[in-house]
Parts: sequence; C-alpha cells; structure tokens
Amino acid sequence: MYDVVLLTLGGGCGAPRVPVLACADALTAAGATVQTVTAESDADIDATLDGRRLVVATATDGQLRAVVRRMVRRYAPAPSKRPTDLPANRTVPDLPAIGVLPLDPTADDLATQLDLPRDPAEVAKAVLGDKVRRLDLLRNDGGSVTLDGALVGGEQGMWRGRVEVDDAVLSDGSDPILACAVGNGAGYTRLDGLALLTTPDPTDGVVEVAVAVPVVAQRLLRRPRMRIEVRRARGRAVAITPREPEIGYTDDGVSGTLTHKRSWWVEPGAWAVYVR
Repeated sequence: MYDVVLLTLGGGCGAPRVPVLACADALTAAGATVQTVTAESDADIDATLDGRRLVVATATDGQLRAVVRRMVRRYAPAPSKRPTDLPANRTVPDLPAIGVLPLDPTADDLATQLDLPRDPAEVAKAVLGDKVRRLDLLRNDGGSVTLDGALVGGEQGMWRGRVEVDDAVLSDGSDPILACAVGNGAGYTRLDGLALLTTPDPTDGVVEVAVAVPVVAQRLLRRPRMRIEVRRARGRAVAITPREPEIGYTDDGVSGTLTHKRSWWVEPGAWAVYVR
C-alpha cells in the first residue's frame, strides 16, 4: 500500500481541520501510511515532493496553485538539459498526479469545475486508485503558473494595453479595455453577467482569451449608445502589455498588480489529479 502525504497550507499552530482528519482516517483504514503536514513556506512544500502520493487540502484555488508551482520548479529541466523525449510543446515533463481535498464543501472552486470528489472518504479512494486526469497548465514569464485562469482589470475602471494571442491582436493598446480574461478553465467566463470566455477547456491544449471593449454606437437623430464588444481568440500563448503604470488583476483567485508585459503559455497535459 502507498505512503501518502496529506498537505495543508498555512494554518499556524491550529489543529488540522475536520476534512483533513477524516481523509487521513480513511487513508489509514485502507492500509496507507499517512503523514499530515502543514506547510508554512515553499521549503515546507518542497519537502513533501519526494515521491509519496500527495493530497493537497485546499481552502482556495490559490493554495493548490502554490503546490503545482513548486512542482514545476522541481521537475522542470533547465533549457540546457532539455530531455530529447520532451514534447516540442512542453517545457516540463508530466508532473505527478495529486489528490485534491476541498476544505469548503460548498465552494465554487476548481474542484467543482473539474467534478472532483469533495467527500474526504471519496478523495482517499481516488488517491489510492490509479485513475488520473491530465490537465493543461499555464506557465508565465513571472515564474508562476495558472490552473484555472486570470482576469485583468474588471474592477478599477478602464485601462489600455496591447493584448496578443499567438498572431492575433485583440487590442493594439489604443482601446479602453474593461477587462481581459485569460482562460484555461471556466472560472472567469463571465463578468457581472457579461459573457467573456465561451468554451474554455483545461484539456484542449489551448488558452482562450477575451477582451471586453466599450464601443459607442452612433445613432441617427438619437443619443449615442454604449455597448460592450467582446473580442475573443484561442491559441498557444497570450501576452498582455499594459499602457498604464499598473493594472489590478486576479490569477487563480490571487490578487496582484500588472506593471509590465506578462506572457502565459500552455503546457498541454502537464499536471494531473486523481479522480474516481
């Protein structure tokens, strides 16, 4: 039977949460050797990436992203040591599968989107099985990763920036932009009722990008009317170059500030989760 690490991020000196204890009990009852770890730093996460089966207890998608980011850092080869058998559209090999234990049973999170088990006992069964689902990963030139998607702007008023998807230019930097969605999954398909992404799929090997641009429609003998034009494209990579000093954005639920060009690219099937 397997050795399993049940990893929780943060938490200080608090006791493990009930779903973590329940999952640990289910794993132990099935014959697994279980170690429960609370990570307070990247080094703590790195110490769990030692070949044992890993279950990540997540309160937010950002916590799951933090673990996958460290996995990429560990397993990605240096460009000078690129293996000859690594596919041309990948910079990382297949990452080991991980189990996902959602800590909020009702959250609208990535686990819900992927239809992963939420019950601790079902998560344990999945982790001790051999069925996995491989998923696309977005890497970026800031050294991080995106599992679901990112939303640039959307809450701070209009901004300007150049948005490119492969060879398609969705904005040349002159348009006022309401928001730009970068989608691997379906977490950022809508903004206040406005449809942004249409068919994001974390297994199709492409990123879907949408830019919402206000357009003033002139009408004969009537007041001009503003509408929102949504421009969309799908491709291998996306680059956003802000024309503003800084633009707020959210990436897998984690808030940040965009101050210079940021590029994301798809790593098809690079990470995986245990499924039932």
